[in-house]
Amino acid sequence: MATVNVYLTFEGDCEAAFNFYRSAFGGGFKDFNRFGEMPPQEGMPTPSEEIKNRIMHVSLPISAETILMGSDTMPGMSPNITVGNNFSISLGVNSKEEADKLCDSLSAGGKVTMPLEVTFWGAYFGMWTDKFGINWMVNYDLPK
Repeated sequence: MATVNVYLTFEGDCEAAFNFYRSAFGGGFKDFNRFGEMPPQEGMPTPSEEIKNRIMHVSLPISAETILMGSDTMPGMSPNITVGNNFSISLGVNSKEEADKLCDSLSAGGKVTMPLEVTFWGAYFGMWTDKFGINWMVNYDLPK
């Protein structure tokens, strides 16, 4: 079976975002590469120090099956990033305490759009937008 992982793209603040996510989820980065690590490309200008320090690829395992991945853009090489509201990262957790911890951690500096509460579908659920403009939701299915 194929796995699905989320890949986030930023305009220069990927490192800050992923350090923030690591502080919430724990663990360490599986991959962490900067554009400055790429070998020189024939016909391409030498990148500035700011570009060299941008993140080319980062991966943060958050469970046995799920890896959160991301990168920064290269100015002029890709379309401008606009924060969209057409997706959310949905977290399924094993306890109310875990839901509370992740919501508190990941919503810091952001905006809670639906506080954690028991829902009509039998779950403890909440939603927020983090300080980097990424939408999140967390769901704990209550025991029957």
